[in-house]
Amino acid sequence: MTASIIDGKAHATALRAKLIAKTVDLKAEYGIVPGLATVLVGDDPASEVYVRNKNKTAEALGFKSVHHHLASTASEAEVVSLVKTLNAEPSVHGILVQLPLPKHIREESVLDALDPAKDVDALTPINAGLLLSGRAHLVSCTPMGVMILLRETLGDIGGAEALVIGRSLLFGKPAAQLLLAANATVTMAHSRSRDLPLLCRRADIIVAAIGKPEFVRGNWVKPGACVIDVGINRIVDASGHSRLVGDVAYAETAEVAGHITPVPGGVGAMTIICLMRNTLIAAAMQHAVPLPVV
Repeated sequence: MTASIIDGKAHATALRAKLIAKTVDLKAEYGIVPGLATVLVGDDPASEVYVRNKNKTAEALGFKSVHHHLASTASEAEVVSLVKTLNAEPSVHGILVQLPLPKHIREESVLDALDPAKDVDALTPINAGLLLSGRAHLVSCTPMGVMILLRETLGDIGGAEALVIGRSLLFGKPAAQLLLAANATVTMAHSRSRDLPLLCRRADIIVAAIGKPEFVRGNWVKPGACVIDVGINRIVDASGHSRLVGDVAYAETAEVAGHITPVPGGVGAMTIICLMRNTLIAAAMQHAVPLPVV
């Protein structure tokens, strides 16, 4: 058996086309231009690339995009003040504070200052609670991207056994809630789980987000299972060349699984486009117009 590759780039491109069309409709019918504000504190090169890509994507979709870059020495109070200013700006519908923040700034303080209606990363306690109660419109971007890939690859996953490896606020916990909402039977595993290979062999769907390169092995996977690899790890091979790998040992797992996402080119391609989806929905919500179906 050779797994069918789930092409995240192709799915992201299709969603991008839908968002462009919905953005045109929103402007034509209601005069609304979705606005995304990004906030970067410090000069982390990876974060700078992520934010730049988000701004470029927003502009390409027809959104208004504004960026605020604060020095690494900015105080927590300065960051919170900027967030509150953006909360009050009517042309800004979505606010993304790029994480991680410098160590002297408490992430929870910044997130608590963020208006949940503009929280397009869906990290505030209010949005987490809405997800738990099944009432969320803004959902954490990477988990939403995973659910779109699963829906478009497998269709109805009701009754399937799903294993989420990783329990982070950013991914693992919201992913488990979304899988439950889709009527899967969900197990959450983490670094202290006992006999992880056994848990994997039981699962119809494995979602790996544990942050350990090539951690999930091929002989852990049930034949025909769908394997979603959320990990992005840079490793250096014996010849000194660096490359990106996921949390799943791809080559050996692809020989067993029914479907698998590659790294790169899988889940990561969905994250930014799902951020834009949230921004479009947030704009519609804030203007009390019908929510776009995307």
